Amino acid sequence: SMPRSARMAMPGAVHGALRTLCLAALLGALGAGGTELTLELPDSAQRCFHQELESGIKFSLDYQVISGGHYDVDCYVEDPNGKTIYQETKKQYDSFSHHTEVKGVYTFCFGNEFSTFSHKIVYFDFQVGDEPPILPDMNNRVTALTQMESACVTIHEMLNAVIDSQTHYRLREAQDRSRAEELNGRVSYWSVGETLILFVVSIGQVMLLKSFFTEKRPSSGGAGS
Repeated sequence: SMPRSARMAMPGAVHGALRTLCLAALLGALGAGGTELTLELPDSAQRCFHQELESGIKFSLDYQVISGGHYDVDCYVEDPNGKTIYQETKKQYDSFSHHTEVKGVYTFCFGNEFSTFSHKIVYFDFQVGDEPPILPDMNNRVTALTQMESACVTIHEMLNAVIDSQTHYRLREAQDRSRAEELNGRVSYWSVGETLILFVVSIGQVMLLKSFFTEKRPSSGGAGS
């Protein structure tokens, strides 16, 4: 990190240049291709997605079940030749990365076919390609990074960590909210059931007590003399 004395002595013009350089570099670096999606997966259903990729490209798939059942799902990935390159069953969350060997359409599917009544909500993040260098010709540099370039790289790494943390906490919040709503529904149904049972028992007790204090009239009749 930059010493405090150096930061205090840095002129305003240099501060402005640093902000401009960092902003331009970060905007360029955040342009990596990717897709984030939250999908509904009904019981006994399967959803598939297709992406055409060139050979020699890296892609990664991160997924997590947000709500439904035991928070598990099946997932598999196939290459253009129909070869399964990834397959997992009943996973709550997982990550998978792969370098493509052939060009064509790659398929990844989420399955809930093992569940006959649980509706699932699944989040996934599909990223294609390596992240571009934050600074021009950074991979071909033979000299050390300058102080401003090092500061930009540090800020970029911190922003990536913040993005990952925000995604993690959003998923945790969605999962906890789903559990809370499920528990609230169970408590509501149980309260209604207890109320009905209380009414039935109360009515039964009233009728039983009433029968104890009800006089039985003797049957009239008999022959008169």
